[in-house]
Amino acid sequence: MEYPVILQRDGNSDYQVVVPDIPECRTSGQTTKIALKNAVVAIEIHLDTLKQSGDPIPTARRIEDHQQNPVYNGGIWALVTIDVSKHLGKSKRINITVPERLLIQIDQFTASHGGNRSAFLAESALNFISHHRYYENIVDSRGREVKAE
Repeated sequence: MEYPVILQRDGNSDYQVVVPDIPECRTSGQTTKIALKNAVVAIEIHLDTLKQSGDPIPTARRIEDHQQNPVYNGGIWALVTIDVSKHLGKSKRINITVPERLLIQIDQFTASHGGNRSAFLAESALNFISHHRYYENIVDSRGREVKAE
């Protein structure tokens, strides 16, 4: 999953990194390269904490979804790739039925993009669930979910 992050800097200070989809996840670094590496570590630690507490993995939205927020004006946007599969728990073998043409498309996609059917289906399901969970709730200015009335 690709999480958007924003790097902000005041003068000669370190780059401050904010993960808008995980508002309590922040880090910094002296250079953009170090800041982005630290962002990956910070997100991994945060997702591990969520796993231990049984909380869901936050939805990674598009950069465009965050750019309207004035808090993020003047920053540098980037995407960091996180393998969320290791935060989902132990894998379990299942038997499913999929239309043949869809299976061919999945196999073609994974062959050209790397990965395998299982990883593709798991990530697709996670994205689908996260997307619908996000849009079923209202999100306040701090990114916290507020149940829709």
